[in-house]
Amino acid sequence: MDESASTGELPCDKSVSAWPVLAIDRSKRGSLVEQIVAAISQMVNQRALRVGTKMPSVRQFAKSNGVSTFTVVESYDRLLHLGLLTSRRGSGFFVARPAATPSQQPIEPAASVVDALAPELYSGQSDLLPVGAGWLPPEWYGESTLIDAVRHAMKIPAGRLRGYGHPLGLPALRQQIASTLSAELFALGPDQVLLTHGGTHAFDLVLRTLTRPGDTVLVEEPGYSNLHALVRHHGCIAVGIPRGDAGLDFDVLARQAAATQPKLMFVNTVLQNPLGTSLTQAQAHRLLALAEQFDFWLVEDDIYRELAAPGEASLAAMDGLRRVIRVGSFSKTLSPLLRVGSICASRSLVPELLRVKMLAGLTTSEINERVVCDAVSARAYRRTVARLVQQLDGARQQALDALREAGLAPVATPRGGMFVSARLAGEPDAQRNGRSIAAQALKAGIQLAPGEFFTLGQPDSVWFRFNVAYAADPGLLRFLHSID
Repeated sequence: MDESASTGELPCDKSVSAWPVLAIDRSKRGSLVEQIVAAISQMVNQRALRVGTKMPSVRQFAKSNGVSTFTVVESYDRLLHLGLLTSRRGSGFFVARPAATPSQQPIEPAASVVDALAPELYSGQSDLLPVGAGWLPPEWYGESTLIDAVRHAMKIPAGRLRGYGHPLGLPALRQQIASTLSAELFALGPDQVLLTHGGTHAFDLVLRTLTRPGDTVLVEEPGYSNLHALVRHHGCIAVGIPRGDAGLDFDVLARQAAATQPKLMFVNTVLQNPLGTSLTQAQAHRLLALAEQFDFWLVEDDIYRELAAPGEASLAAMDGLRRVIRVGSFSKTLSPLLRVGSICASRSLVPELLRVKMLAGLTTSEINERVVCDAVSARAYRRTVARLVQQLDGARQQALDALREAGLAPVATPRGGMFVSARLAGEPDAQRNGRSIAAQALKAGIQLAPGEFFTLGQPDSVWFRFNVAYAADPGLLRFLHSID
């Protein structure tokens, strides 16, 4: 055996062909992930792995060390957060740097930043100013409409309390969704609608149904942070496709699709999170053509459409749900407390999605679905949404003006919605980056969402996603002015 294999060292050329088998002790206390992270960290610190060395692919590492791809994905993800590895679009993972020496200032650890999936933030009990949150203040929603819907839904017939509810979801709400979409976007039957516990649950069901560990999944970069984590959790290889003010980078998308043969791609067509931009009709057509050419599914995250101007591009409408799966939600127009989302798909795909839904958690909450059905069926709902859009328009312009005055520049020009992403001048470094500034903000009682939450690797500038409802808050502006 090669001496390097027995010592755990990797030859210093940048080949991965001689990757050693790590000494993983399955009887030892501590998870396999912790052992892998510790072993690679030691190799990096001892310069056995030099900066720039390419790491094995997830599959190569899993095969050579006899572990699952899930374990490797989580290990690489932790090493990315530690700053020991970096990912490059379409190329893989590379050693980024050794751990900080006493003469260096370390990057603020992730534990000191309110993470994108922090339970205390989602509980609604946090006292932090939720500048980076993905929901609006409760008073912005139509409270009277929602309260009336809750009261009406609680009058559920006693006989309905005996079962779990319809496996596909409340028939009346599925009919309402199908009728609305048929009138505004594309023809759809209620049998093509599957209700879920919100949008994230819908993404999870799609991944469970259509992917296996090791499959390539294309995601927007920057894009929805929870989705990036979910793709990795399922053992899939997330490949970022750049998205900016002008939309998706279709040249990169074509190269990556040819090289990686992706199983599917998630895309936020309208009012993209975190940029607030929308694809044009021409861009949507080009995306559908590439999906057809390289034979992958398109999962259209369409949860912001009701906040957008009429006539924006719809992949589902253009495709007719042939290779597009549409995900919807009511958390942005009613309340995030109501965990009700939907999947619209072809009649051939819905039964398999339903089977996976039942395996993963049986049925969804009929009471929540009744509340949503009553709320969206009420005459006042359209007026409530119109008021919400108007309020967002005013707050967004105020946010843009305030952020510019504080020295930040928009990353993109939002077309509407609830987010503005803006950057500070200068490039990030070990002392001044999104996470370190978010850690400072935390001490000031402010929760920021740094660009690191929305990218697979390290962003090339210091930027944050701002919720327009809070972005002009005097406390936030004082903090931004105080940043060196």
